[in-house]
Amino acid sequence: MEEEFSRDSWREKWNIQDWPSDKNEELQYYTPDNVTARNGYLVLSSKSERFKGRDYTSGAVTTEDLFEFTYGQLEIRAKLPSSKGVFPALWLVNSESEDWLPEIDVVENIGQEPNNLYFVVHWKDGKGVQKRDYLTYTGEEAFHEHFHTYGMIWDEDKISWTLDGQVVFETTAFSPDVPLFLYMNTAIGGIWPGDPEPGNVNEEFLIDYVRVYQDRGEE
Repeated sequence: MEEEFSRDSWREKWNIQDWPSDKNEELQYYTPDNVTARNGYLVLSSKSERFKGRDYTSGAVTTEDLFEFTYGQLEIRAKLPSSKGVFPALWLVNSESEDWLPEIDVVENIGQEPNNLYFVVHWKDGKGVQKRDYLTYTGEEAFHEHFHTYGMIWDEDKISWTLDGQVVFETTAFSPDVPLFLYMNTAIGGIWPGDPEPGNVNEEFLIDYVRVYQDRGEE
């Protein structure tokens, strides 16, 4: 799978979300109007605006039921948004479970920590207890200042996370063995990032390309 967002056909490969998020006490309503393509980038916009009972709107896309995979290598070149309470994420989710687990977070960030990235895998053990393994990565510069390539190598017994082509975290604690779909979004507020500054959200999450390789490098 390779997506460059340079042609209108990208809309046939992605589900554009249209719903008020009910995860983690988040504050945004995902609207199709906040998902566009511009100059070869997918643009997920986040705004302070009243819409259907919410104070913020944002953008999200998924490949659920369109493209799901198990094992392989994923690369996403993107420029993160910033500002307090804004929570961009590139992740893989299970469509068969009501709690969405297992889940691999290719990268997460919260706006008030512009130098920090989070690489995480979530799962439930045999007793139904939720587990996770993760790394908090701190860079020398704020990650919203430039584009970076966020990646993951997903093997049967190991997951490796990459940043600009370099492995920065590996785990053998758990590796999902079920198909997962891609989820790309910007959440606003909620349990982890906390509330944004009222009326102060006007952000863009820019995604240059998405590439998934399987079977020894074949897409």
